[in-house]
Amino acid sequence: MMRALPFLNRNPLVSVIRLDGLIVAGQRGLNNAGTGAMIERAFTRGKPKAVALVINSPGGSPSQSSLIAARIRRLSEEKNIPVTAFVEDAAASGGYWLACAADDIIVDENSIVGSIGVISASFGLQEFIARFGVERRVHTAGESKSFLDPFQPEKAEDVARLKDLQEQIHGNFIAHVQTRRGDKLDKETRLFTGDVWVGRKAVEVGLADEVGHLVPVMKRRYGDKTKFAVHGPRRSLLRRLGISAGAEVVAGLEERALWARYGL
Repeated sequence: MMRALPFLNRNPLVSVIRLDGLIVAGQRGLNNAGTGAMIERAFTRGKPKAVALVINSPGGSPSQSSLIAARIRRLSEEKNIPVTAFVEDAAASGGYWLACAADDIIVDENSIVGSIGVISASFGLQEFIARFGVERRVHTAGESKSFLDPFQPEKAEDVARLKDLQEQIHGNFIAHVQTRRGDKLDKETRLFTGDVWVGRKAVEVGLADEVGHLVPVMKRRYGDKTKFAVHGPRRSLLRRLGISAGAEVVAGLEERALWARYGL
């Protein structure tokens, strides 16, 4: 009898994509440019049976969230590979946008999910500069170029314009969640107010599918011999050497503040 060839008996492979931190354009955090290569590798290297997204993010840029999620959906459909999201501390705001790129969402008992809304924060510094005798000089071509200038008194028309922009983005976020989650969403619960839910409650309202963890869930689905290949973003040389610029310190404070909104 012919013996089975070794390459025909490969153990099932699950590619794991880690999506950690603030979602923001630039060198720091999660963004389309920085995650693109690792997402492509996860879907193409080693013929995976499934892709698992391990998400731990308080959110950030709507555009970057949308771009990353769109890449995941495109590859999932092209390669016919199912995607499952596993939430650690949080998949909030843009982090939940990423989670909805998966076919199902698994949470820990203590995971925070949701925050389906849009927020904008700034400062009013006009009195501060006036106190120190600083004169603000702004010259524009186009009446909206100084929109929401923090060194000028807030204008009602600027706030109304900002609200309009936020509503458009919020509408896109809601449409994405409704498209991906469909009839799983509890129609009796107001899910799009920016509120969050924890663990089993998130499952009850349809924002997640079950409580569980990566390894046991995937081994239950694909067998005890399932192997895992973890894919993460490649850090720059400066970050690998532990060299941090001042901009990274500021960005770190911003991220810390965003996590603090969820008590984390």
